[in-house]
Amino acid sequence: MLTTRYVTGSPNWIDLGTPDIEAAKTFYGGVFGWTYQSAGPEAGGYGMFQLDGGTVAGGMAVPPEQGPPAWNVYFQSPDADAAAEAVRSGGGTVLAEPMDVLDLGRMAVFADPSGVSFSLWQPGSNKGLDVVDVPNSVCWLELYTEDPDAALGFYESVFGWETTSMPFPDGSGEYTMVHPFGAGADAMFGGIVPLSTDPLEDAPHWLPYFAVADCDATAARAADLGGKVRMPPVDMEGVGRFAKLADPEGATFAIMTGVAPAT
Repeated sequence: MLTTRYVTGSPNWIDLGTPDIEAAKTFYGGVFGWTYQSAGPEAGGYGMFQLDGGTVAGGMAVPPEQGPPAWNVYFQSPDADAAAEAVRSGGGTVLAEPMDVLDLGRMAVFADPSGVSFSLWQPGSNKGLDVVDVPNSVCWLELYTEDPDAALGFYESVFGWETTSMPFPDGSGEYTMVHPFGAGADAMFGGIVPLSTDPLEDAPHWLPYFAVADCDATAARAADLGGKVRMPPVDMEGVGRFAKLADPEGATFAIMTGVAPAT
């Protein structure tokens, strides 16, 4: 599960790049109850989506020529420069060299060998998101990739991730999950999905899941606010009910109402 006890390899930040941050404030405020707080003039237009006073995500306006609307995932590293070298050595690309962000931390932007972009956050005064794994906050990540084994090898070389596997309820195969080195299966935070198994996902990418109290009601609310229900709510035995959505600008994400653990 995701936690704010961040260690090397943990997802510790997520943000939205969108051409219309004002529209995003309205949409995500309506869907998740978030408010938006500017990080100040020195932050170049960046701001924080908040839930009950805690930061659940970042966001900023990104011109279309700089890339499509998307949710971006950050992973923790104690040394951004060493991570950049590991990315290069593993066949990935450094899209933005490590840089200081005021006194908040140090960041970099990478792409894995299949072209999936992801970011790194080396904490300074900002240790990461305040709120995860509760309703209306990020609770899970999935990597859609054409070559799961190669992807795992790459991310293991950069972040030291370890894996746990779980059989699908229908017996069609296994779902591979990742967690930080030495943290054990209880710290798993994401899954690796072969791109060919999901016709909805037409290119490799990271997909964030947000926990919600009522998957059906949240999906309907997103549609009413101009979003798209890419996959209507469905049940997965032992996991919960989930749906895949897109915001009005096209940034994709998923929502999930989990089931209570068996006792």
